[in-house]
Amino acid sequence: MNAAPIRVLVIDDEPITAEAHAEYVRRIAGFEVAGVAANGREALRLLRDSTVGAGAGASGAVGPGAGDTAAIESPASTIDLVLLDMNLPDIHGLDLCRRIRSSGLEVDVIAITAVRDVAVVRASVSLGIVLYLIKPFTFATFADKLENYRGFRASLHRTEELATQSEVDASFASLRTPGQVQLEKGLSSDTLDAVIAALRASPTPLSAGEVGAALEMARVTARRYLEHLAAVGLLERAPRYGTPGRPEYEYRPR
Repeated sequence: MNAAPIRVLVIDDEPITAEAHAEYVRRIAGFEVAGVAANGREALRLLRDSTVGAGAGASGAVGPGAGDTAAIESPASTIDLVLLDMNLPDIHGLDLCRRIRSSGLEVDVIAITAVRDVAVVRASVSLGIVLYLIKPFTFATFADKLENYRGFRASLHRTEELATQSEVDASFASLRTPGQVQLEKGLSSDTLDAVIAALRASPTPLSAGEVGAALEMARVTARRYLEHLAAVGLLERAPRYGTPGRPEYEYRPR
């Protein structure tokens, strides 16, 4: 059975930018645009409506409020993730995030903004914003952030009610891109990216030999990269049973 899509609310007061981000979301398998809001008031209403199934009329405008431009695409389901611009016309993004938290709405937030103020970044961390993406950016960067979020979300869902330290470390490590991981001496960030890409493209876990063959590198070299990624929590490592000779391990992204 396929997992339910991660439903995303895009909040941005620039219509062209909002639609561009919504289209980016639609291009990533496993994500779904739940709605688009141009200001904080519309965003809060969509979030509240999604938790109670309110406003579940035809897809499109929600509610009769004058001047509302918020649109929700499938209003009957909960919103999982908010893509939040900081510069909104009626409220600062940080204040909106505080209202979301104080309202008890269980939703993750990724900041997508041109704001580079360190104080804002620090406040974002204190409010539990899981990722901070600075405009402008490419689709590849955007997709990488959402894939990292997917891994973070999936790792928490796999964890039992009480998490171990290693499970917590692995969950937070999944939010980092390979380039953010401190590399061991002799490892290349470009090769690390290639190893991650090969694993993500494979429907099944891969061994060091299979990664080496796919990337035309020595098995021992591939194993070094794989072991490094497993050590920092970005890969899961498990024994592959049924193979003759010495034990073989296989790896898959978290």
